Amino acid sequence: MLMNNQSDQAAGLRRIAASHPIRVMAVASGKGGVGKTNVSVNLAMALSAAGKEVMLLDADLGLANVDVLLGLQPRYNLSHVIEGECALEDIIIKGHAGLKIIPASSGISKMARLSEAEYGGLINAFSDIAHSLDVLIVDVAAGLAEGVTTFTRACQEIIVVVCDEPASITDAYALIKVLSNEHGHHRFRVLANMAQTQREGRALYEKLLRVTGRFLDVSLDYLGTIPYDEYLKKAVQKQRAVVDAYPGCRAAKAFKKVAETADKWPIDGDVGGHLQFFFDRLVQRRGSAGMGAPA
Repeated sequence: MLMNNQSDQAAGLRRIAASHPIRVMAVASGKGGVGKTNVSVNLAMALSAAGKEVMLLDADLGLANVDVLLGLQPRYNLSHVIEGECALEDIIIKGHAGLKIIPASSGISKMARLSEAEYGGLINAFSDIAHSLDVLIVDVAAGLAEGVTTFTRACQEIIVVVCDEPASITDAYALIKVLSNEHGHHRFRVLANMAQTQREGRALYEKLLRVTGRFLDVSLDYLGTIPYDEYLKKAVQKQRAVVDAYPGCRAAKAFKKVAETADKWPIDGDVGGHLQFFFDRLVQRRGSAGMGAPA
């Protein structure tokens, strides 16, 4: 539905990926309300401002809000691609600092209930994008919906956002457990958000580390802490990323530090994702031609 001549494209795209691998990161959380999308937006904007070619995919297909946070009014979104009304290329919009954004829909219930084949077709459609990228950030929905596992298992890195709420730690553990036991992910980066102090943020990570260390075979890395900052609230009200609106505030500086850290991660070619876009276009993989997604 979304893509023709996949085999011909795949050969060329594999050559592109071999010479220019792209970092693919999912930003996830066990529960909503922890600031996950704000993290996605500011991490993407910080990397873009640092000179990287960055694309931000709003993968919360039923309750999208990346465009709202950035004050954008896209004419088309992913629902139009699913319906065959336009190509993926047609819905890409540009934000500040050259950031490319793929908007999703909000309030369309069908988008929250896509089939596995529709998810596969959607991700395959990315192979048509001609943009030269350094980083793709995927803002997935909160929780454990099918779309979350579909997108996260096609990414190299998974950033789990937590905050100082018991439900946040509990649900983050549940997310990590499912992605580990059922989908083979064994490394996660933990980012503490809206913490009062760096010590508090580190304590949140260590709390999650103790639980996973007892019951799961996973590696948890501490990515950092984004402090609670009134300027972040002001930036949201202005519908701008805080790194753009208030670059000197505490939250903006923390996001820039996280972006610098993420940019130094090695790009892992041995990714668990099996969807065609990710291993043909974004990841250096060999011998994986038989792992394509459903058409």
